[in-house]
Amino acid sequence: MTDTSAAPPGTGGPAWRGDLTASLVVFLVALPLCAGVAVASGVPAELGLITGIVGGLVAGALPGSSIQVSGPAAGMTVLVYEAVHRHGLPALGTLVLAAGLLQLLLGALRLGRWFRAISIAVVEGMLAGIGLTLIAGQLYAMAGVTAPETGPGKIAGLPGLLTGTHAPPGALPALAASAVLGAATLAMLAAWPRLPRPIRGIPAPLAAVALATAAVPLLGLPVQRLQVQGLLGAIHPPGTDGLTALADTAALGTIAAIALIASAETLFSAAAVDRMHHGPRTDYDKELLAQGAGNTVCGALGALPMTAVIVRSAANVQAGARTKAARIMHGAWLLLFAAAVPAALGHIPLPALAAVLLHAGWKLLPTGHLPALWRRHRGEAVILVSTATAVLTLNLFEGVLLGLLLAVVKTAWETSHVDLEVTDDGAGPVRVALTGNATFLRLPRMLDTLEELPRDRPIRLDLAGLRHLDHACRTALTAWAERRTAEGTTALIPPPAGP
Repeated sequence: MTDTSAAPPGTGGPAWRGDLTASLVVFLVALPLCAGVAVASGVPAELGLITGIVGGLVAGALPGSSIQVSGPAAGMTVLVYEAVHRHGLPALGTLVLAAGLLQLLLGALRLGRWFRAISIAVVEGMLAGIGLTLIAGQLYAMAGVTAPETGPGKIAGLPGLLTGTHAPPGALPALAASAVLGAATLAMLAAWPRLPRPIRGIPAPLAAVALATAAVPLLGLPVQRLQVQGLLGAIHPPGTDGLTALADTAALGTIAAIALIASAETLFSAAAVDRMHHGPRTDYDKELLAQGAGNTVCGALGALPMTAVIVRSAANVQAGARTKAARIMHGAWLLLFAAAVPAALGHIPLPALAAVLLHAGWKLLPTGHLPALWRRHRGEAVILVSTATAVLTLNLFEGVLLGLLLAVVKTAWETSHVDLEVTDDGAGPVRVALTGNATFLRLPRMLDTLEELPRDRPIRLDLAGLRHLDHACRTALTAWAERRTAEGTTALIPPPAGP
């Protein structure tokens, strides 16, 4: 009899067979992405591989989500690049370690489920801003040119990049070769989903990078290649340099940003992955603990921060994974490859990796549903675009804070709805009934209506229908009534219901 005990309902065959196949597929998808994310983050490629290994062997073995796969994510490149640029590479391990401990604390306090309360528009705006920054930066890397440090600088330099004014004297042929190789890789990634089904079974990033790697020696292209020194030499546990960086208040903001953004991306990814399969659902608090443990180990090794990655997780589901064994084995394959044949990575051309990340950045943009969002929920669309713009022009942490602030203001505006109904029968006092939630956001409209009331008639202000009356409104209404009384017009205000 076939063992199907570990299979989800409606599937057949032993679980280990699907897990083994899925682990190989995810390994092939993760290999170029781990190296590419590290290069885009401004750190050695080995650190991306270490994070991928930890994501499989450590976070993959812990409870939480049995299907989603963790590792270095394109969405964290901007934050890591800024952190390394400001605090130095030796401090990266300390920052990631502290972020992992913060995630462990949040998980122990059972705050994982609360990450689902973050506005979707803010998260999508954050990812869109990261995607735009990634695209702008990788266009330079694809052409073999050093990118400007700031988002606005990258955007302003694009015309010069296209015209070749960034090229040093005599370097134009090499830069042209890099640009052509990167563009060809990008075209292959875009066309891959339209190829026949048997070919599409090969992961697109792997196929594109492999073909680009083979094309370089065959065509004799003078392009830069990935620099790999070996895993052990890349490991740098936190030292005194990292502890010194903690004295900078900006480092504390970086730690909070790594922990919160990695946690939010992980748990949103978990919600998406849960919709892809029929197996056990994600325990958000346990998943947050697993991510915290993984980032603590990554920090101790001086590697990149990790988060759940939707691309690898989706590949895991589609390849037939059923248990956590698939993601554990994918980490083992990464370790075996990096330890046994690290020199193979040194043949990968950097323009091809830049094209893979540029394609990943494009997929972070909400190009499909932004027009519909604008038509149906204009306020949410404004938050999304504002957050993305702030991430691109300022930095990731400040952009997300701005997005959250806008989301709170929008919610406060929508919930502070108050109606003023004026009744005048011509005989008794003019009756003004207020219903809803009276907050300072609606105070100008309320006072304008009250100032337009007749000044030769008594006014009865009925507040019994209010569900909420904040201090600013109560003070303003009382002052208005006292002023009308002083003018000789009686304004009667019964006490509102509730506190």
